[in-house]
Amino acid sequence: MERRGNLMQFRPDIKVVDATIRDGGLVNNFFFDDEFVKKLYRTNIKAGVDYMEFGYKASKELFNPEEFGKWKFCDEQDIRDIVGENNTDIKIAVMADVGRTDFKHDILPKSESVIDLIRVATYVHQMPAAIEMIEYCHSMGYETSCNIMAVSTARERDIDMALELLGESSVDIVYLVDSYGSLYPEQIKELAEKYQAFADRYNKKIGIHAHNNQQLAFANTIEACSYGASYLDATMSGMGRGAGNCMMEMLMGFLRNPKYSIIPILRFVQDEIVKLKEQGVVWGYDVPYLCTGILNVHPRSAIAAVRDGDRDYTNFYVGLWDKEG
Repeated sequence: MERRGNLMQFRPDIKVVDATIRDGGLVNNFFFDDEFVKKLYRTNIKAGVDYMEFGYKASKELFNPEEFGKWKFCDEQDIRDIVGENNTDIKIAVMADVGRTDFKHDILPKSESVIDLIRVATYVHQMPAAIEMIEYCHSMGYETSCNIMAVSTARERDIDMALELLGESSVDIVYLVDSYGSLYPEQIKELAEKYQAFADRYNKKIGIHAHNNQQLAFANTIEACSYGASYLDATMSGMGRGAGNCMMEMLMGFLRNPKYSIIPILRFVQDEIVKLKEQGVVWGYDVPYLCTGILNVHPRSAIAAVRDGDRDYTNFYVGLWDKEG
């Protein structure tokens, strides 16, 4: 499959998705104040961002609202307090995890909501439940995506079967997700070609959500883009779980579409993100994340090591190696 476009062109099919509140919320338990979220919303509008993901639609039966900020749950009124009727060009997204969302209770009909896109997150083995959620949300009037997590650990045959099931579903967008930040551009190319062949066959769109464990989130995002992915996730300064995500400022510097502007992004980073870091909120590349990325394992142990200030990188890596081996 040939690359789509070149560095001097812009692709009109590209959609930029800001996931700062959702993935970044995993760093601070979603305790963003309304003023921060409003400033981010206004920034995204000025920058030409296409979608802003506000957080999760998590079940309050499974997660205690006293332990998390409001963006873990994304109640309709909380979103409206930020966007009103959202009479702008930007679309609103939320994520719904399979098994962690009371979707038949908490997801309103689209006619009653300012949300536009429901992003269903699933592992390969949960695909039947994911499709049930997708079909329900589609019937409620929403755009839908399916984020297949941790594909770096899935068998190719299982990925193929999942894509076929999704092809026969009502889903609009299917995401290639490098959950552990373990994939290299060559592997991203192969997966993007696989996903794009499926998308062409079933008239779907493809997205990419990358993590930065090996400092490759931006490289992998633009590699997937060059082979057809059109929905590109990014966060302000890469704010996200563990090593974080593709940096919005880097993506905006790369895209050639004149509708996008890096200036509002840089202003938000200097005014708001720097402040968060000064307050002690921690994310971004660190050696323990590199180790889990290399070994293709969940970063939970690296998150704990960084939190505890563990700088014995050698023993951390060897311990992971022994455990996984």
